[in-house]
Amino acid sequence: MEFLEEFQNRLKEWGATFVGFSKVHDKLSPGLKPVGNAVTIGIRLSDFIIDQIDSFPTYAYFHHYRTVNALIDHITLRGLLFLQDNGYKAMAVAASQTVNDTEDKYCGIFPHKTAAVTAGLGWIGRNGLFISNEYGPRVRLGTILTDMELPAGENMVKDSCGSCRKCVEACPAMALTGNCWEAGCDRSRVVDAKACSDYMNSKFKHIGRGSVCGICIRVCPQGEKRGRGQGKE
Repeated sequence: MEFLEEFQNRLKEWGATFVGFSKVHDKLSPGLKPVGNAVTIGIRLSDFIIDQIDSFPTYAYFHHYRTVNALIDHITLRGLLFLQDNGYKAMAVAASQTVNDTEDKYCGIFPHKTAAVTAGLGWIGRNGLFISNEYGPRVRLGTILTDMELPAGENMVKDSCGSCRKCVEACPAMALTGNCWEAGCDRSRVVDAKACSDYMNSKFKHIGRGSVCGICIRVCPQGEKRGRGQGKE
């Protein structure tokens, strides 16, 4: 436990806002099962930058998004090397990477949200985003897969979206179905990833390659109240 505490403290010293642990062996492809435990790191996004988003992405948000992804990759790489130096197998999952040689053209090697939800750090909202217990959707996630024994995550958090549909109504790509996420459901039940990507590519390539609009983050009430310290009881 001392080693685990030291590891968690180092991740936070390197820049992680929060850390969680989960067992994801049954959710991995065969080649990744030897590293079936997940370390989730999360970084809180800038409220000021998110609040500047209106009906389209901003240059500041695009830069922030890319920079936070780079920081996540830096933290998870350092975490991987730390675990490896201590005799464990470990693999850092890219913060944002599309794997194009799979059936789903808009997925990564492993979904960070899966590990974060399993760890009890939050839930997946109607916007298809991870909603942190502390900061709403105003976070980015990273994952380290490892064979180090980790404590099981807390019980999965109940969806708190309720009847809210602000993200669905605000989505300019009309990519959100309005359905609630359920454990084991296909992503298409909640969000049309192709519609989102096609809209961004057709409208906002001038802002940057692979731009994301962030509107569904900005309008989410969970980010408004939790990120500003009003969501804690």
